[in-house]
Amino acid sequence: MLYTLLRPLLFQLDPEVAHRLTLGALDSLRRLGLTAGAPISCPRLSVMGLDFPNPVGLAAGLDKNGEYLDALASLGFGFIEIGTVTPRAQPGNPRPRLFRLPAARAIINRMGFNNHGVDRLVENVARSAYRGVLGINIGKNFDTPVEHAAADYLACLEKVYRCASYVAINVSSPNTPGLRQLQDAAALDHLLGLLKSRQARLADAHGRYTPLVVKIAPDLEPMHITAIAALLMKHQIDGITATNTTLSRTGVETLPHADERGGLSGAPLTTRATAVVRALHQALQGDIPVIAAGGIMCAADAHDKIEAGASLVQLYSGLVFRGPGLVKEVARAVCTPRAAGVADPNR
Repeated sequence: MLYTLLRPLLFQLDPEVAHRLTLGALDSLRRLGLTAGAPISCPRLSVMGLDFPNPVGLAAGLDKNGEYLDALASLGFGFIEIGTVTPRAQPGNPRPRLFRLPAARAIINRMGFNNHGVDRLVENVARSAYRGVLGINIGKNFDTPVEHAAADYLACLEKVYRCASYVAINVSSPNTPGLRQLQDAAALDHLLGLLKSRQARLADAHGRYTPLVVKIAPDLEPMHITAIAALLMKHQIDGITATNTTLSRTGVETLPHADERGGLSGAPLTTRATAVVRALHQALQGDIPVIAAGGIMCAADAHDKIEAGASLVQLYSGLVFRGPGLVKEVARAVCTPRAAGVADPNR
């Protein structure tokens, strides 16, 4: 209710300013003990060998540097994913680079992996009191040639391995030149082979196994999805996230900011992301879990993703338009038999 009242004011601000103010306010409320709350608990949920209190997570991108883990944990997430982080700090793309499309409940971003670098993220995680399931999303630096991208992923994997519950491999952001080329079969085959080899070595060194998850784009043809699924099984990858943002502008073409470069997220992505989840689940035959992200704006959207085969779901744009109460709304719905009957308040 409070967020509903504040949202018109926040939407008058630059999106990045509003983002910082919201996270800062949430952290202040946590410090005052006004947001503390345990996650909604589901019946035992084990995915990738990890135990989740509920299947509702935070998608990467909201807390790129792991600075607000404790504040975000107070909202009731079953897991949190931070990043995308790169080996070296980088400023990202020039501003403006984040745009709201309120009429479509959508966002366009071309942030470009702005972050403080992997060492700073690891320090932030160490200072946090959060002990829940933590995903760390890793990528390559803007100025690293795509043919040398594997070195960046390996460097990040080395640094985050001990403090991550799982590591997400971002090969699908449209805002880093050449990155999506890593979804091509030969490039992905090579990258996954190197990462699995390093994962095995790190597991031996640290005495713990940290799962690897690959995050893909929604803008893939069916044959490409099938090829990626085959590579995931070949390399025994632990999970896949579907999907990242889309380059498509279907349904928003006439809206202000629709012609801005970058990835589109939010309600226009809902149907396509669900279709990719379903295709992956079928191609993987249930052997590798799917984490659904993209266009989850209400409990009904989350239920649709789970019905399509997702084991877990992640929120981001829905939080911008619905507020933090969306977390527990979705968790309560998907943790009860009544989930199928939950309606979208915006439909």
